[in-house]
Amino acid sequence: MDNGDWGHSMNNPVTLNVGGHLYTTSLSTLQRYSDCMLGAMFRGDFPTTRDSKGNYFIDRDGTLFRYILNFLRTSELTLPVDFNEIDLLRKEADFYQIEPLIQCLHDPKPLYPPDVFEQVVELSSTRKLSKYSNPVAVIITQLTVTTKVHSLLEGICKNFTKWNKHMMDTRDCQVSFTFGPCDYHQEVSLRVHLMDYIMKQGFTIRNTRVHHMSERANENTVEHHWTFCRPARIVAD
Repeated sequence: MDNGDWGHSMNNPVTLNVGGHLYTTSLSTLQRYSDCMLGAMFRGDFPTTRDSKGNYFIDRDGTLFRYILNFLRTSELTLPVDFNEIDLLRKEADFYQIEPLIQCLHDPKPLYPPDVFEQVVELSSTRKLSKYSNPVAVIITQLTVTTKVHSLLEGICKNFTKWNKHMMDTRDCQVSFTFGPCDYHQEVSLRVHLMDYIMKQGFTIRNTRVHHMSERANENTVEHHWTFCRPARIVAD
């Protein structure tokens, strides 16, 4: 496939053979972060290798690639509670050059000079998902941004007015979006837009975590948290 064909097939399925494990996804997912290795690979910037069945072949850890691919799909890192291969996953993230994932995995806390402090933004998502609908339906979701950076909250209120189905409430250094039922992709879209807006204000992801709060007969309740940080100078009185 030459470069001119990529734009016509962004949503077409692509099958990858990663270390003997087959994964099927879309070009748009693989190119989510255009400056990463997969983005460059599927732009045609360097030659690709095919296996005997014509699948794109990558000689890396096929088991761990599931976490790489899920991060590309949702921009969130979700790992099992008993996951014990974090060092190996860091190496895979380094290989694929996915900077946001690298930041999540390394979780470094930088040392700042005395006149610099760290501003923090917390993004939380509590959602109830239907277990039996196809595609997945979101029964109800609450997205909450918490920060003492009032300019960020004001910017979110100003720039997310198009989400007119969502009720926004600003108090106690928070802005909340509560909505549903809706399509799963609509819920993911708002979350991705919020994360992108926060990072464009100079914040980077410090860590992410997931918690399965409850599991009923017909629904799952899942809670995600992301912490973003950026340095700021202390203003003298």
